[in-house]
Amino acid sequence: MIVDDHPLFREGLKAALESTRGAIVVGEAETGGAVPDAVAEHRPDVVVMDLSLPDVSGIEATRRLADTHPGLPVLMLTMSDDDGSLLAALQAGARGYVVKGAGSEEVLHALRTVAAGGAVIGSDIAARLSALLSGGHRRDAEQLFPALTSREVEVLELIAKGHDNRRIARELVLSEKTVRNHVTHVFEKLQVTSRAEAVARARDVGLGEDA
Repeated sequence: MIVDDHPLFREGLKAALESTRGAIVVGEAETGGAVPDAVAEHRPDVVVMDLSLPDVSGIEATRRLADTHPGLPVLMLTMSDDDGSLLAALQAGARGYVVKGAGSEEVLHALRTVAAGGAVIGSDIAARLSALLSGGHRRDAEQLFPALTSREVEVLELIAKGHDNRRIARELVLSEKTVRNHVTHVFEKLQVTSRAEAVARARDVGLGEDA
């Protein structure tokens, strides 16, 4: 099953996979919220998940899927190749992570691997994984979320500790308006829509663990 909000991409991926007779696309979904019902209806062997979805992130959708269908493998197929997204996706339960632009043979190989119970990482990002996993989470926060500024990482950590905007403003000696602006930017850059999702992403890399 393909989960992606771009119809042309879904059509292209479906055609590429089915032309090789290596896979059959049994269902599609445009949003993370539609995934549970689509999975229940179509019973796919593998879910190909985009990271950027219009309602919740693919990471959150993967996390929910891991809770409701723990044996169903998820392959992330996304434009995002940053370290934070990679690590968060794997920690959410994804079995594989491949960047869009990979050839159909590479995607098909990844599908077969995760369907068989294995794990697969795209060749262009595999080299970074061991360095990510060996580093200290808090120390590497800015590397894991390269789109965030140092101040935004500080705000994200305080969000992960459960602080509201007023307390964050007090601790960082900022106005509440400035904090609200930082929170908005953090949500946009992490592609999340709620504090709960932001907390989940932050906890994935160790922020707020001493709360």
